[in-house]
Amino acid sequence: MGKLDRPVLELLKASAEPLSLSEIASNLGAQEKAVYRTLKRLFEKGKINSKARKYSIETKDT
Repeated sequence: MGKLDRPVLELLKASAEPLSLSEIASNLGAQEKAVYRTLKRLFEKGKINSKARKYSIETKDT
């Protein structure tokens, strides 16, 4: 797990709306390039969703 994984996941979990890359980076005080790498990794692991360049927590249908 990267150092931004947990903060990104917590931010997305707390957000009522999906967030863009720039919104996430701004909220975390991190560089967009680092946040992008984190989002890509989390998306590939199935932890987050991406739609129209907005990111949210992956929800599991039960």
